[in-house]
Amino acid sequence: MPLLARGNIQSALHPRGSDADRIADLGIVMFIGGGAIFLTVIAFALLALFGPERVRRMLRQHAFIVGGGIVFPVAALSVLLVYALLTSAALMRAGNPPALRIDVTGEMWWWRVVYVDDAGRRIMETANEIRIAAGRPVEMRLTTADVIHSFWVPNLAGKTDMIPGHVNRQRLVAHAPGVFRGECAEYCGAQHAKMAFEVVALEPAAFDAWLASQARPAPSPVDALALRGRQAFFTHDCGKCHTIRGTEATGTAGPDLTHVGSRLSLAAGILPNSIGAFGGWIAASQHIKPGNEMPSFDRLSAEDLRALAAYMESLQ
Repeated sequence: MPLLARGNIQSALHPRGSDADRIADLGIVMFIGGGAIFLTVIAFALLALFGPERVRRMLRQHAFIVGGGIVFPVAALSVLLVYALLTSAALMRAGNPPALRIDVTGEMWWWRVVYVDDAGRRIMETANEIRIAAGRPVEMRLTTADVIHSFWVPNLAGKTDMIPGHVNRQRLVAHAPGVFRGECAEYCGAQHAKMAFEVVALEPAAFDAWLASQARPAPSPVDALALRGRQAFFTHDCGKCHTIRGTEATGTAGPDLTHVGSRLSLAAGILPNSIGAFGGWIAASQHIKPGNEMPSFDRLSAEDLRALAAYMESLQ
């Protein structure tokens, strides 16, 4: 899929969605308007200090002081205010009906992502990664399980707070396929800085295929190492906190792992998705992200750790 330049995957200055376009335009207009006001004030200040005596006398006149000190700033700032309010109103207005609903819940410190169909029925659950179809509007319903978080994908839309006991809504529309980084924009605890996620916009046909595959149960292990890893998963009671659909693992305290091997990253965007990263996270999660709710399984044998990581990687 097309990727933005690395420095542009989390930038409000490179909008790739409808709301982000409006927000970027608003920012540019505000910057130009504020800059023009600033330069005008500085120019008159310099003239008042160093200009010809005739100009300085004019600047001391009552009419000029009223016009330049009251009328001009009120008029200029009023124009900018009206523009900002009109842009905000446009952001609030619903466009085309959403093609999909996604419920996102902020946790400490990861993201629970649930896809819901038109009838309000759950399609499937994933974590720390949101996939959408390019060109299709998606309704995001945002809440939190603990403290206040803030959902922000700068390339696609603005910030929306996630408040305990309350659901906020946001529309996402990506103009074209790509990968966009999002993060929590409200300080939420010690690991706030390690609470990222990706929004992956796919071609519509590719997205439909992906959603259908993600709704299926987890694949069974196909080799001896992954089979041993599955046994280790249940031996060490991982299923009490995690769900793997199609197995007896039905825990809900941690992320759904049904297709965790197909995600772009691990641990809310801070590790690459690889067997080595899986092993490191399982053995040292409290070292990598201190205070998270998953204990470090540092007493696993090397063989069990390697097998468990291989099983996680096999869940495509």
